[in-house]
Amino acid sequence: MDRTLTLLGIESSCDDTAAAVVRADAGRPEILSSQVLGQTALHEAFGGVVPEIAARAHAERLDGVVEEALAVAGVSLDQIDAIAVTAGPGLIGGVLSGVMLARGLAAAKGLPLVPVNHLAGHALTPRLTDGIPFPYLMLLVSGGHCQFLLVQGVDRFVRLGGTIDDAPGEAFDKTAKLLGLPQPGGPSVEEEAALGDAGRFQFPRPLLDREGCDMSFSGLKTALLRARDALVVEKGGITVQDRRDLCAGFQAAVAEVLAKKTSHAIDLAGRPLTALAVAGGVAANTTIRAMLETVSTRAGLPFLAPPLRLCTDNAAMIAWAGIERLRTGLSHTSDFVARPRWPLDDRAPALLGSGKKGAKA
Repeated sequence: MDRTLTLLGIESSCDDTAAAVVRADAGRPEILSSQVLGQTALHEAFGGVVPEIAARAHAERLDGVVEEALAVAGVSLDQIDAIAVTAGPGLIGGVLSGVMLARGLAAAKGLPLVPVNHLAGHALTPRLTDGIPFPYLMLLVSGGHCQFLLVQGVDRFVRLGGTIDDAPGEAFDKTAKLLGLPQPGGPSVEEEAALGDAGRFQFPRPLLDREGCDMSFSGLKTALLRARDALVVEKGGITVQDRRDLCAGFQAAVAEVLAKKTSHAIDLAGRPLTALAVAGGVAANTTIRAMLETVSTRAGLPFLAPPLRLCTDNAAMIAWAGIERLRTGLSHTSDFVARPRWPLDDRAPALLGSGKKGAKA
């Protein structure tokens, strides 16, 4: 399908209510609008995202965000060719809010409805921004996910490894909470780390002595907790510089683990790759980006990282994934189920276990 396609994308899998309009023809795709309404203020007092609050906020805000995306793009629903919506994985209340709105709009206008895996949206972002061909290696690193994916096609992903416990973004959030920093934790910890001494505290680098590219970050978070508590016992509290040094040491440990495991993943891919790409919220961290770029350069691969606005959750990546699916003839239907869990590679064993709702990752 080579004709010009204009898609409305809707994303509501966690705590960002987002809508976007993306247009693609034979040339480079164009993001006509990308509106994101965050919920940080709603969850700030709780130290993390509260699913019930997030779902309610999505239900209240989605109509307005969609209207704003269409207005900024300068198009009406009559000029939209299809609607793409995140159908999982994520907080099920939020996912359902987006899916129900998308279904209603699609039914009212007789438009195709394309269910999109949120993780696929991140994984295909380098094709939206840079147009790279398959196959490439993707490090998807965010608050809820961390995995190495060999991206072979629009719907063909091979998971090479990932975190067996906390995702890095989750570890950043917990670290910020332990040190009394505001949420989201990633930017707060990075800001403090920039003024700290990364060599003062020697935090562990979990699983670096093991083959493969699986990772673990929960022990790193525990090590930081113990270092903080030791300072409190010794001095009756921690100083501003203590906090900065703790953040710097923690960030350095995460960055080194990601860099070394990325090198293993490149070796494990075992085939010519077009690039090493990174996506997800933690990809916004400049220290981590720099170390990954060094790994990529040493391996002789182009390094691709999306603009910061496309690192975190957004609907432009969902609209683009919908365009990719339509162009390759993949099915689109309104008869699908919103899913809290939805692995990209369902042939790989679950990293975090499984339950009645399916594999977690």
